[in-house]
Amino acid sequence: MEQPLDSTHGQQMDKTTVRDIEVNNKRALVRVDFNVPLDKATGVIADDSRIRAVLPTIKYLIDRGAKVILCSHLGRPGGKVVDKLRLAVVAQRLSQILGRQVGFIKDCIGSDVEKAVEKSKNSDVLLLENVRFHPEEERNDASFAQALARLADIYVNDAFGAAHRSHASVVGITQYLPAVAGLLLEKEIEALGSILDHPAHPFAALLGGAKISDKVDMIENISGKVDYILIGGGMAATFLKAKSYEVGLSLIEQDRLDLAAKLMEDTAKRGVRLLLPVDVVVADEVSTQAKTSTVSIDNISPRLRIVDIGPRTIKKFGEELQRCQTVFWNGPMGIYEIPRFAPGTQAMAELLANLDATTVIGGGSTAEIVTRLGLASKMTFVSTGGGASLRFLAGKALPGVEALLNKSS
Repeated sequence: MEQPLDSTHGQQMDKTTVRDIEVNNKRALVRVDFNVPLDKATGVIADDSRIRAVLPTIKYLIDRGAKVILCSHLGRPGGKVVDKLRLAVVAQRLSQILGRQVGFIKDCIGSDVEKAVEKSKNSDVLLLENVRFHPEEERNDASFAQALARLADIYVNDAFGAAHRSHASVVGITQYLPAVAGLLLEKEIEALGSILDHPAHPFAALLGGAKISDKVDMIENISGKVDYILIGGGMAATFLKAKSYEVGLSLIEQDRLDLAAKLMEDTAKRGVRLLLPVDVVVADEVSTQAKTSTVSIDNISPRLRIVDIGPRTIKKFGEELQRCQTVFWNGPMGIYEIPRFAPGTQAMAELLANLDATTVIGGGSTAEIVTRLGLASKMTFVSTGGGASLRFLAGKALPGVEALLNKSS
């Protein structure tokens, strides 16, 4: 169903990749994004697609006789050791997937870590403990970056999901080691770059999630490239309010109403069709016990809140998307964590999975949704980075990518 991505665009990595350097007999410190969702009750990994996404880089290094030292963050421990955010569970899962033992080291810097790396052999794989247990990581502290660099001869960034962060293990370390891109990072830049540089038209952006503020720069940057912008999710309430509709108790960004109005005006001037919901599911509370009803957007009660797009909107969005050759999707259409408020999001996922078009999923919760529904393999590309993909599509530099060696050098 899906269309292959065209990778001939100008964005094609101008950065040195792991393929361009000698790795045999070298210690390779690989920054990965193992920030996987964990089941709250059991602590078990709920979705391992971020682990699987970096397998090509790990296998490439193993096959060429490098010592592979993986480093990642997990969650937001705030610079302290938080037991439930330890990476041992990830080392276990990676061992199962690779079919070989992955050594787990209980810290990420220091003499014990250096000794463990020294003892390991070529083609061994080690995983360091959560780098965010150290407050210096998020501060991009130079001595912390140096301590990480002491473990290796080369640095490989394969953590697209963290590439928008100026942290020590993403940016700082590149001052002390030859720094190149991993195969996943390369694939992300090429996939997202191709829809920016020369998408097949008609091209639609399907946008949801809670806030406009996260997506303003991206909407402004792509509005000259897209033919349709379809807006659902919590952010639709702010757009509807900007058009003077009653949105009841829906959460709106009061300080973004003028901006929403301006975006609608600007897209209209450019000849871009911006579609808002025509009907919505409303509820008296955000809970599994809520009383719900489906109403037209000009009939929303002041006492209710929008929790999903309605069936007429699903049909209307579907008709527009069927015409498209390229679709980028970021953000759910409703409060999808509650199953009763998830049909709009599920309908969009199923529709995209069956489109004969290039379908690119913009990471974060949207990637988790298509994975959970078993539809990820039917999409052309599922990004591993939510914030990073939005920043990239907003035309902004990613510090983690900028810091890598240029091909020309």
